[in-house]
Amino acid sequence: MNKVKLGDICVEVGKYGIPASAVNYSEDLHRYLRITDISDDGCLLENDKKSLNEKDADKYLLSKNDIVFARTGASTGRSFFYEEKFGKLIYAGFLIKFKLDESLVNPKFIKYYTISPKYKKWIENYQDGSTRGNMNANTFANMELELPNRKQQDLAVSILSSIDDKIELNNKINKELENLARTIYEYWFVQNAEEKWERKSLKDLGVEVIRGVTYNKNDIKTVNDKNVIGILRATNINGNVIDLDNLVYVNKSLISENQKLQLFDIMVTMSSGSKEHIGKNGLFCFDNANVALGAFCSKIDVEKKYKFYLYKYFQSEQFKNYVKNCCLGTNINNLNNEIIKDIVVIIPPTELLDKFNKTVSPLFSAIIKNRQENATLAHLRDFLLPLLMNGQVTVNKAQDEPTIIPLKTGTDDDMKYQTWKEQIGLAARGGIDEQTLRNIYEAIDEK
Repeated sequence: MNKVKLGDICVEVGKYGIPASAVNYSEDLHRYLRITDISDDGCLLENDKKSLNEKDADKYLLSKNDIVFARTGASTGRSFFYEEKFGKLIYAGFLIKFKLDESLVNPKFIKYYTISPKYKKWIENYQDGSTRGNMNANTFANMELELPNRKQQDLAVSILSSIDDKIELNNKINKELENLARTIYEYWFVQNAEEKWERKSLKDLGVEVIRGVTYNKNDIKTVNDKNVIGILRATNINGNVIDLDNLVYVNKSLISENQKLQLFDIMVTMSSGSKEHIGKNGLFCFDNANVALGAFCSKIDVEKKYKFYLYKYFQSEQFKNYVKNCCLGTNINNLNNEIIKDIVVIIPPTELLDKFNKTVSPLFSAIIKNRQENATLAHLRDFLLPLLMNGQVTVNKAQDEPTIIPLKTGTDDDMKYQTWKEQIGLAARGGIDEQTLRNIYEAIDEK
């Protein structure tokens, strides 16, 4: 391992972004990259896109081998590695840019380093100091990294990128499936709605709006504590996708049964610091996930035959306009249960609703399969990441092929294999067949 500072492997060090206000997204303007556009694992979020209309904007365009870091707020340290596939991006003032020197490092290796446990621990330790919630260009430039040799870097990038590429492909497929379901909904129930169709409020439709659990900081546990359950918050809804990232864990005794999320529940953001996030929602596409929702969110409990229909309504411009009108002229950024129940929707004939469900059910089944596979892939990536960073996975010098260094112990192999599956959480997630799991285990042996 070679110890270096980030600034030593860059051709451009610590450039601050443009301090300007965003405007509504337009194809005629460059997209504006803000801290809120970056996920905790360094991905570009596609919801709530904004543009920038400034004459000097081109000076802040990201280009090949650029990586930016969030320098302030609760997201301090969050990183984003730019690739041309993202199109033209202008980075904002709360981001700091470094341009990596590809003659000294595989630039994408730094992308993965900055989502690794080692990097996150460095951020956490720094945040414990007197400058909590703030980091400057000099601090990032002086960050020490342990770099393996170039072949090891290339191996790490090759393995991790292949996993990310599959996740990205699944996301693209899901987006097209969602678009298809929306097109069917709009054609049948918006463009060709008939005047004679009945109209009902969600309350009259029997809808229940169930608010999430309230907890305080003293209630927060860790994933390894006994009798805990994960809590989803508004930050777990991106676009119309609900993820299981960065959950907060509390004791199960705080949760009522109806606050748990079930397959195909609609989850809605009820309160937020920004009006733009009020009403954002998604369909919960995980089975037996054992999670509940937090106090700033609600789930829509409705008869099964209306679930897909109401979900597409909650994704419609009609619902978005309804939420905007409810918040218009107020300083209170929240919805209450009655506001949701007062929504009036068209009730199509039973035979047409049944036809809609039969048509879109296979689409949502495919979406579920892809999202669950992505969860498994992300877990596998996160499991492999530190092994690749610390050199446990190496390159065979004679053949230039990947080799995983086993760590031997004297325990019974079959029992140890089952224990290993349980510890890394792959056994219950599905998406990886037993033979593949066994092959991974035989190549990797826990210390």
